[in-house]
Amino acid sequence: MHIRPATPADLERLNDIDGTIESTDYLHLERLGEGLAVGWKLEQRPLRSKLIEANPLNDEQKFLLKQILGGADEGLVLIADHDDAPVALAVAQPRPELGTMDLVDLRVDYDMRRQGLATVMIYQIIPAAKDQSLRPVSAQTRTSNLPASKLLQKLAFEMTGVDTHRHSNHDMVKESATIFWYAPLE
Repeated sequence: MHIRPATPADLERLNDIDGTIESTDYLHLERLGEGLAVGWKLEQRPLRSKLIEANPLNDEQKFLLKQILGGADEGLVLIADHDDAPVALAVAQPRPELGTMDLVDLRVDYDMRRQGLATVMIYQIIPAAKDQSLRPVSAQTRTSNLPASKLLQKLAFEMTGVDTHRHSNHDMVKESATIFWYAPLE
C-alpha cells in the first residue's frame, strides 16, 4: 500500500474507487424548541432497511479534482495505490477566508475498508493545514452515512452544527441531513 499525492495522470483512474456507502444505522435528527431557542438531538437508530448507496464522484468533485491537479486551484489530493490500482482518495482544499482546511471528499474502495487508510490520509491532511496556519480541518457528513461520522468522531472531530435543508427541504423526512465537523488544530 502506498499513499502519495495524486497527479493529473491519476484523474481518470480515480473513478474506479468504489465509494459505496453501506450502513445498517443512521443518526436520527430531532428538532427541539422554536425560534432562537432551537436545538437538535442526534441519536443512533437502525435503518428500516440496510443502506447500500452508490457514491460515485459527481461532476462538481471531478471538476475540483481537475482544477487542483492541474494547478488552477489550491488543494491537496492524496491517493492510495494497491497493486497499481487506486483504492482510496482524499481531497482537501484550504479556505483561507474561513481559516479552515475543508476535507472535501474521502473515499476508500469497498474491498479495502477497515484497514486504516482513511485515518492515515486525514493524519496527512492535518499537518498540511497547520503548515498553512489554518485553524481547523472541517468536514461534512450526512446523517445517513454513520460510518463517516464515526470515523470523524474517532479522529477527534467535533460535531458543530446541522443543516436540514442543504440538499432539499425534506431531508429530515428522508432521514438525511448534513452534519458539520471540525478538528481544532491548537
